Amino acid sequence: MSVERVERKDGSVVWRVRWRQGGPNRSKVLGRKRDAEAFDAELRRRKRTSELAALDAGRETLAEFGEEWWRLYAEPNLAATTLQVYAVLWDAHVLPRLGSFRLRELTAAVITRFRLELEADGVGRVSIAKAMTLLQGVLQRACEWDRLAANPARAVRKPSSARARAVTPLSPVTVETIRDWLLRRHLVRDATLVSVLAYAGLRPGEAFALTWRHVRERTLLVEAAVSLGEVGETKTRRRRTVRLLAPLRTDLAEWRLLAGRPPDDALVFPGHDARPWSAATYKNWRRRIFGPAAAAAGLTGSRPYDLRHSFVSLLIAEGDNIVEVARQAGHSPKMALDTYAHVFEEFYPAERIDAADRIRMAREELRFRARQATLFDVA
Repeated sequence: MSVERVERKDGSVVWRVRWRQGGPNRSKVLGRKRDAEAFDAELRRRKRTSELAALDAGRETLAEFGEEWWRLYAEPNLAATTLQVYAVLWDAHVLPRLGSFRLRELTAAVITRFRLELEADGVGRVSIAKAMTLLQGVLQRACEWDRLAANPARAVRKPSSARARAVTPLSPVTVETIRDWLLRRHLVRDATLVSVLAYAGLRPGEAFALTWRHVRERTLLVEAAVSLGEVGETKTRRRRTVRLLAPLRTDLAEWRLLAGRPPDDALVFPGHDARPWSAATYKNWRRRIFGPAAAAAGLTGSRPYDLRHSFVSLLIAEGDNIVEVARQAGHSPKMALDTYAHVFEEFYPAERIDAADRIRMAREELRFRARQATLFDVA
């Protein structure tokens, strides 16, 4: 490192600081000697404390770093569905507005303007929150990979991602009405799938990854999920066990018998050619099978995913604590409380009801309704 005096053609004098960093020679020109000496002293300090490389950190653009982040972090670690969502958010919102900025230019003020631009362009609150979360995650890797000293996105408030409305668990009678519509059309597989979603609380992708060896005497073992037609990890990347309620055990046994007693390694709900369900298969099933069944039960806009709220409400009605409810639902206790606080608040300890008994009573109620309807038809 050195400081040298440089006289320009116009007679003015400047000061050049030279140093070597990572192989090539580097230099910086300053107008005053005292500034050059101060910069030289700072270089020497950084060299002693191994901080010299930080001078070059953050020179690449967000677009350039994003490609590296996608290759080294996103693809190896994120689920296929998450990658699909992130790709859309990145291309539609982040890249056009921030891609040309160098990492070191991304300040809290720049990111705040980014959020305001999205709002001005009419982008929805949920999409803005997801785009901000994606950006913060990318910049966090930039910090961990020594490109940034701090994450500027952390200082920018995101739109609230709170639910627009509280979840409404379907009652066992409603679930049984859906199943009855399916069973009367001899759609036993589909009725059993509804049972697994509503009475074991599995996410659809987790149900599609179930094999018969996961159906045990007292529990279901949940250790995988199907995403875009491929079996992978669960959403939380953890395995869990879920209580196998007696009515659901019966439903699964009847479906296995009807399916020809498939081996333990076979999927409980196989798709085309015994393969896992593709995204298109699930979309078609939701529209053509589940949609009409839900409509017959008086529901509008209901999703198969919503059935899992019914299982949680059954556990709460039994008096299970938040930790156990969260474990079986595959949630953190905080998320479970945020999502189901209103259901817990309605629970009265003196009115605990066994989950299996509630399902049996719902089935008996539907049989009673069917008998009454038959009597009225005869009359």
